[in-house]
This record gives sequence, C-alpha cells and structure tokens, in this order.
Amino acid sequence: MIDPHVHLRDWSQSGKETLRHGLSVAWRAGLDAVFEMPNTDPPLTTRDAIQRRLADADAALAALKVPLFHGLYAGLTASAAQIEEAVGAWRALFPRVVGLKMYAGHSTGQMGIVEGESQALVYQTLAKLGYTGVLAVHCEKQELLRPADWDPGRPASHARARPPAAEVASVNDQKELALAAHFAGTLHVCHISTPWALDLLRERHRQPAPDTAPAQALRVTCGLTPHHALLDAGMMEGTDGLLLLTNPPLRPPPMPSLMLERLCDGSIDWIETDHAPHTREDKAQSFACGIPGLPYYPRFIAALAKAGVAARRIDEITHDAICRTFGVKIENRRRPGDTELAGEYEFDPFAILTRAS
Repeated sequence: MIDPHVHLRDWSQSGKETLRHGLSVAWRAGLDAVFEMPNTDPPLTTRDAIQRRLADADAALAALKVPLFHGLYAGLTASAAQIEEAVGAWRALFPRVVGLKMYAGHSTGQMGIVEGESQALVYQTLAKLGYTGVLAVHCEKQELLRPADWDPGRPASHARARPPAAEVASVNDQKELALAAHFAGTLHVCHISTPWALDLLRERHRQPAPDTAPAQALRVTCGLTPHHALLDAGMMEGTDGLLLLTNPPLRPPPMPSLMLERLCDGSIDWIETDHAPHTREDKAQSFACGIPGLPYYPRFIAALAKAGVAARRIDEITHDAICRTFGVKIENRRRPGDTELAGEYEFDPFAILTRAS
C-alpha cells in the first residue's frame, strides 16, 4: 500500500515531526511507500535541497531498519529556470523524485503560485521541456478565498473562508491552462473535496491539435483523503475544533458522504492522507492547517473492507493506480491488516453507502 501525499516536517519543523518518526508511523500503519510533499522548511525547490532530503530520509530508514520506499515531489516556483532545475532533478533522480508539485493557492509554507500568468508559465515551461510525469496541484483559487469570514472563535468558519467555489474554479483553471499549453504529463488534483470539482475534472476535454494529428486527451487523476470522506465542518464547532483545521477545509454535509461514494464507485483514483502534523500550540496560536492522517490510514482501509468494498478495488486505490500513474514499480507486499495501528471504529461512517463497489 502507498500513501502518495504526506508532509513529514523535520528540519526547522522537527518540533512538529521528524522524518524518523513519520516514516516509523507509516511503516506501522502497514504502508509499503510514502511520497513526500515539498513544502518543508527550507522547501524542496532546488536539487541540493532535494538531495539533502533524500539522504536524511535514507538515514532515518536505515536507523529504523524497515524496507519502506520514500519518494518526494520537487516543488515549483514561478521561475522558468527553477522549473527547469526541478524537471532536471526528476529526470536524474526518478523514481525517488516521483513528480512535481504546484500550489495554485497559498497553504502551509506559502509556496502558492496564485497569479494566472504565473500558473500558465508553469505549464508552458513544462511543455517546452517535454515533461511527461505527474504534476500534483493544490487547487484553491486565491482570489475566491474569503479571509474576512474566518473567525478563530468559530473554527467551522474556515469552511466559509475557503469555499467550494475556490476549489472548483482552480480545477477549471488548471485544466484550461494545461490544455492550452499542450501539457503532456498527468495533472493530479490533490485532496479533492467537492463533487462539483470532481465532475468538472471528469468532463471529457481534448487538447487542440493540428488537423493532421489525432487529438490528445489530457490525463487527469485525483485523490481523496479520509478526513474529506468522513468528517464535516460541523464537527469543528466543539472545543477542539481548531485541531480539524486543514486546507482545503472540511466541507458541510452531504459533501463528505458524496465523495466517499465516488471513491467507492471508481470516480476517484486513489486515497491519500495528506498527513500534516502540527503541535497543539501551533493549532491554538497560529491556526495551523493540517491533520496527521497516517495513523488513521489502516482504520480507513479496514472500514472500507468491512463495508464490502472488493479487495481488487482496495488494491486499485491504495497501490495499483498510483504505480500506473507515476510509472513506479513498488511491490504491494503489505496487505490491509498488516499493521500495528489497526482498530475498530467507534461509529460506522459507512451507513451512508447504499452499496459498495
């Protein structure tokens, strides 16, 4: 099993988590591999930083003595020269550098490329360089966020401050920009959280092509987190509501149940936890966004199986689709249940399912 979206902190953020701890939790959760996001501090936007991170991860794995695969994404900025360096790192260090990551809106780490012209530059540069790998994108349109609606005394207001429209509009932007640039890679929408964005992503679009050449379809994928499938904004009204701050935010009902159904019916490509730990003090004092998802991963898989989701579907959304999309070969050695963290739910989140596919 693979989690293709984790944040493992360390370096200047070792108070939140270390590589050794995060990789240990991943192994104990029954995973074969994790792919790490680049918004570390300092960020993984240069080849030197990437190589240092890989070396540190290798040292952590050696100390743990576990055969877990660690990959990472090279982060992108709005500089053509930096994008070229990131593509070069992918070519030289693949499969350890599994792909590229763009933040189309600001989130933890403030790596957002928020202007439309800058986002267009990313796709144009990648097309010019002949990049054919995965471009993972955090889709929230900055100008549609409503920071004035955020009230720290009402954590659920985070859902209004970062509304569904911001995700939908950003997904539309990324598709249009990728098509216009003749982007030849795979556009992956991270942690998709709204059915409207999913429907938009799944619409059939064709890249414009000369009359003498066949049209080329834009390759798109998306991932769903357990928290966007099971939790909703109303759960943030309690005293610990700040602990559930995340980007994109938890959505109001019935969106989580609809997204869970779409995961089970095959509309969503895979599960990704977006594991993103913070300290309680960070949550309370700086309203840090992110939920530690790795410990919950095996419980989510166990609940899917208990609900009757077929083993072949579980393999697809935890391993097969990821390997196929990224072009990596990672053996699916560890099966659901091969974990020290599995346990029973205190509630049945699958009552909303009329049938499991």
